[in-house]
Amino acid sequence: MKLQNDLILRAAKGEVIERTPVWLMRQAGRVLPEYREVRKKMKGFKELVETPEFACEVTIQPVDILGVDAAIIFSDILVIPEAMGLPYQMIESKGPWFEKTIASEKDINNLKVTKAEDLHYVLDAIKLTKKELNGRVPLIGFAGAPWTILSYMIEGSGSKTFSKAKRFLYTHPQLAHQLLQKITDSTTNYLKGQIVAGADMLQLFDLWAGILSPDQYREFSLKYISKICDAITEVPMTVFAKGAFFARKEMGQLKCNTIGLDWNMEIAESRHLIPNKTLQGNMDPCLLYSDFSTIKKETIKMLKAFGPQNYIANLGHGLYPDIEKDKVKCFVDTVKEFRF
Repeated sequence: MKLQNDLILRAAKGEVIERTPVWLMRQAGRVLPEYREVRKKMKGFKELVETPEFACEVTIQPVDILGVDAAIIFSDILVIPEAMGLPYQMIESKGPWFEKTIASEKDINNLKVTKAEDLHYVLDAIKLTKKELNGRVPLIGFAGAPWTILSYMIEGSGSKTFSKAKRFLYTHPQLAHQLLQKITDSTTNYLKGQIVAGADMLQLFDLWAGILSPDQYREFSLKYISKICDAITEVPMTVFAKGAFFARKEMGQLKCNTIGLDWNMEIAESRHLIPNKTLQGNMDPCLLYSDFSTIKKETIKMLKAFGPQNYIANLGHGLYPDIEKDKVKCFVDTVKEFRF
C-alpha cells in the first residue's frame, strides 16, 4: 500500500524532505483523554496491550488528534521477557514487577528463545492498525534493547540504580553475556515478525543506557544492539539510548538509519559525532508544561539547530501523563508549520 505521508521514512533514509516530520514517544497514552476512556474499559494495562482491537484504537488516536507523521504500535518492551518465560505485572502507579527474576545459570537455561508468533497479539495489532491507517502515515514497531530488558529481568522492577543488574555484570559477566545473547535472538525474531506484519520502521529503546559506565556499555549493550541492527535490513531502524551521551560516536557506526537523542545531548556536538545519520529528538518533555509562546519559540530554536535535512522531530524522552493535550498539539503544529 502506497503511503500518503512518507516523510519520516524519507528523513530516516537521508532523502530530501520538504518539511520536518514529527512524532512523539508515548504519544499513545495518558496525555490523551481519549486514551483514558479506552483504558477504563480494561482490567489493566496488560489487557490493553494484549487486545489487538483496543491496541489498534489507541495507536491511531495520536494520528487523528495530534496530527503526528507516524503511528507507533501500542505495546510494551516487557512483552519479550514474558514470552521468554518470565511473566510480569504492571502495577498501577508503580510500574512493572516480576514475581520471579533471573539469578543463576539454571534460570537462564530455563528461558526460551522467543519466536515472532509467540507474540501474536502484537503482530495482530500491527496488521489491524496497518489496515485501519489505510496508508495515511507509517507505522513504527519497537522493542527494548537487550541491556534494558536484562536489567528488568534481574532487578524485578524499576529502580533508580539497577544495582542488582549491574552487580550481575560484575559478578557473573559470562552469564550476563549468555542472557544478553538469548534476549538478542528473541528480539531479532520479534522485530522480524513485526516487519512481516507490516511495520514500516522500527525503534530500539535502551532506556537504562545511562546507568552503565562507557566500558560496560560497550561490552554489555552496544555489542548486542549492533547485532540487532546488522540483522534488520528490511526497514529503517532507529536506536534511542537514553543517557548514552558518551557513546554517540560509536552509535554513529551502527548499521541503523537514525540515532535518537535525549535532551542532555547537545545538538551541534551530536551532528559532529554522528555526521552520516539522521538524528531524532530531542526536546525536553518538560518544555510542554510552559506557555504556548515559549513552546513555539523553543521548538523553532530546536528545528533551526538540527537543520532542514536528516532530522526527525521528537522529544528527548516520552510524554509525561499530566502534560496538557493542547500543549502537545502546539509542539506538533509548530514543527509541521515551520519552513526553513
